[in-house]
Amino acid sequence: MRGMSKGLVLAFAGWALSVLVVGASGQQLGGSPDAKKMKNPVAATPESIAAGQKTFDKYCKFCHGADAKGDGPMAPKDTHPSNLIDDKWDRGSSDGEIFMVISEGAGPKFQMKGFKSKLTEQEIWNVVNYVRSLAGKGASR
Repeated sequence: MRGMSKGLVLAFAGWALSVLVVGASGQQLGGSPDAKKMKNPVAATPESIAAGQKTFDKYCKFCHGADAKGDGPMAPKDTHPSNLIDDKWDRGSSDGEIFMVISEGAGPKFQMKGFKSKLTEQEIWNVVNYVRSLAGKGASR
Protein backbone atom coordinates (compact mmCIF):
# COMPACT_ATOMS: atom_id res chain seq x y z
CA MET A 1 0.00 0.00 0.00
CA ARG A 2 3.05 2.19 -0.22
CA GLY A 3 2.29 5.33 -2.17
CA MET A 4 -1.46 5.17 -1.53
CA SER A 5 -2.91 7.82 0.71
CA LYS A 6 -4.77 6.76 3.84
CA GLY A 7 -7.84 8.60 2.50
CA LEU A 8 -7.85 6.52 -0.68
CA VAL A 9 -7.43 3.30 1.28
CA LEU A 10 -10.25 4.26 3.66
CA ALA A 11 -12.49 5.26 0.74
CA PHE A 12 -11.89 1.90 -0.93
CA ALA A 13 -12.52 0.04 2.33
CA GLY A 14 -15.79 1.95 2.77
CA TRP A 15 -16.87 1.10 -0.78
CA ALA A 16 -16.02 -2.58 -0.30
CA LEU A 17 -17.99 -2.69 2.96
CA SER A 18 -20.99 -1.06 1.28
CA VAL A 19 -20.89 -3.71 -1.47
CA LEU A 20 -20.91 -6.45 1.15
CA VAL A 21 -23.73 -4.83 3.14
CA VAL A 22 -25.91 -4.24 0.07
CA GLY A 23 -25.29 -7.78 -1.12
CA ALA A 24 -26.13 -9.23 2.27
CA SER A 25 -29.24 -7.13 2.81
CA GLY A 26 -30.68 -7.05 -0.70
CA GLN A 27 -33.76 -9.05 -1.61
CA GLN A 28 -32.68 -12.67 -1.93
CA LEU A 29 -33.71 -15.30 -4.45
CA GLY A 30 -37.07 -16.75 -3.55
CA GLY A 31 -38.52 -13.50 -2.25
CA SER A 32 -39.32 -12.50 1.29
CA PRO A 33 -42.28 -13.59 3.42
CA ASP A 34 -42.21 -10.24 5.26
CA ALA A 35 -42.08 -8.20 2.05
CA LYS A 36 -44.82 -10.36 0.55
CA LYS A 37 -47.15 -9.16 3.34
CA MET A 38 -46.54 -5.47 2.54
CA LYS A 39 -49.51 -3.68 1.04
CA ASN A 40 -49.02 -1.07 -1.66
CA PRO A 41 -50.38 2.20 -0.19
CA VAL A 42 -50.33 3.97 -3.58
CA ALA A 43 -53.24 3.39 -5.92
CA ALA A 44 -52.25 2.42 -9.46
CA THR A 45 -53.75 5.53 -10.99
CA PRO A 46 -52.67 6.84 -14.39
CA GLU A 47 -50.81 9.60 -12.51
CA SER A 48 -48.91 7.13 -10.33
CA ILE A 49 -48.02 4.95 -13.32
CA ALA A 50 -46.82 7.98 -15.30
CA ALA A 51 -44.72 9.16 -12.35
CA GLY A 52 -43.32 5.61 -12.00
CA GLN A 53 -42.39 5.55 -15.67
CA LYS A 54 -40.59 8.87 -15.32
CA THR A 55 -38.59 7.53 -12.37
CA PHE A 56 -37.93 4.23 -14.20
CA ASP A 57 -36.65 6.17 -17.21
CA LYS A 58 -34.32 8.19 -15.00
CA TYR A 59 -32.89 5.37 -12.87
CA CYS A 60 -33.76 1.94 -14.24
CA LYS A 61 -33.90 1.81 -18.03
CA PHE A 62 -30.15 1.97 -18.45
CA CYS A 63 -29.82 -1.57 -17.07
CA HIS A 64 -33.33 -2.98 -17.52
CA GLY A 65 -33.83 -1.41 -20.96
CA ALA A 66 -36.35 1.10 -22.26
CA ASP A 67 -38.88 -1.70 -22.69
CA ALA A 68 -37.93 -3.32 -19.33
CA LYS A 69 -36.74 -6.51 -21.03
CA GLY A 70 -33.41 -6.61 -19.15
CA ASP A 71 -31.38 -5.51 -22.15
CA GLY A 72 -30.25 -2.04 -21.16
CA PRO A 73 -27.13 -0.63 -22.79
CA MET A 74 -25.37 0.26 -19.52
CA ALA A 75 -25.82 -2.94 -17.52
CA PRO A 76 -22.56 -3.84 -15.79
CA LYS A 77 -20.43 -6.30 -17.73
CA ASP A 78 -21.35 -9.96 -17.25
CA THR A 79 -24.65 -9.16 -15.54
CA HIS A 80 -28.14 -10.06 -16.63
CA PRO A 81 -30.65 -7.52 -15.37
CA SER A 82 -34.12 -8.92 -14.83
CA ASN A 83 -36.64 -8.89 -17.63
CA LEU A 84 -39.49 -7.08 -15.92
CA ILE A 85 -42.19 -8.04 -18.42
CA ASP A 86 -41.80 -11.81 -18.37
CA ASP A 87 -43.49 -14.14 -15.91
CA LYS A 88 -40.31 -15.12 -14.03
CA TRP A 89 -39.76 -13.21 -10.77
CA ASP A 90 -36.84 -14.79 -8.90
CA ARG A 91 -37.09 -12.42 -5.93
CA GLY A 92 -40.85 -12.51 -5.52
CA SER A 93 -43.67 -10.97 -7.50
CA SER A 94 -45.81 -9.28 -4.86
CA ASP A 95 -45.89 -5.49 -4.73
CA GLY A 96 -44.00 -5.58 -1.43
CA GLU A 97 -41.27 -7.82 -2.80
CA ILE A 98 -40.84 -5.60 -5.85
CA PHE A 99 -40.72 -2.58 -3.51
CA MET A 100 -37.98 -4.26 -1.44
CA VAL A 101 -35.85 -5.05 -4.50
CA ILE A 102 -36.04 -1.44 -5.64
CA SER A 103 -35.43 -0.11 -2.13
CA GLU A 104 -32.81 -2.54 -0.80
CA GLY A 105 -31.28 -3.95 -3.97
CA ALA A 106 -30.91 -7.53 -5.12
CA GLY A 107 -28.57 -9.97 -3.38
CA PRO A 108 -26.88 -12.27 -2.53
CA LYS A 109 -24.03 -10.62 -4.40
CA PHE A 110 -23.86 -7.10 -5.74
CA GLN A 111 -26.38 -7.51 -8.56
CA MET A 112 -28.48 -4.38 -8.12
CA LYS A 113 -27.99 -1.55 -5.70
CA GLY A 114 -30.91 -0.31 -3.69
CA PHE A 115 -32.43 3.09 -4.33
CA LYS A 116 -33.77 3.95 -0.86
CA SER A 117 -31.20 6.74 -0.53
CA LYS A 118 -32.23 8.32 -3.85
CA LEU A 119 -35.98 7.73 -4.02
CA THR A 120 -38.82 8.38 -1.63
CA GLU A 121 -41.17 5.55 -0.70
CA GLN A 122 -43.84 7.24 -2.85
CA GLU A 123 -41.50 7.21 -5.85
CA ILE A 124 -40.65 3.54 -5.30
CA TRP A 125 -44.35 2.60 -5.05
CA ASN A 126 -44.96 4.54 -8.27
CA VAL A 127 -42.27 2.44 -9.97
CA VAL A 128 -43.94 -0.70 -8.61
CA ASN A 129 -47.21 0.48 -10.17
CA TYR A 130 -45.46 1.23 -13.46
CA VAL A 131 -43.78 -2.19 -13.56
CA ARG A 132 -47.16 -3.79 -12.82
CA SER A 133 -48.67 -1.85 -15.74
CA LEU A 134 -46.22 -3.59 -18.05
CA ALA A 135 -47.79 -6.99 -17.28
CA GLY A 136 -50.02 -6.75 -20.36
CA LYS A 137 -46.93 -6.30 -22.53
CA GLY A 138 -45.54 -9.78 -22.07
CA ALA A 139 -46.06 -10.88 -18.50
CA SER A 140 -48.75 -12.69 -16.59
CA ARG A 141 -48.74 -12.23 -12.82
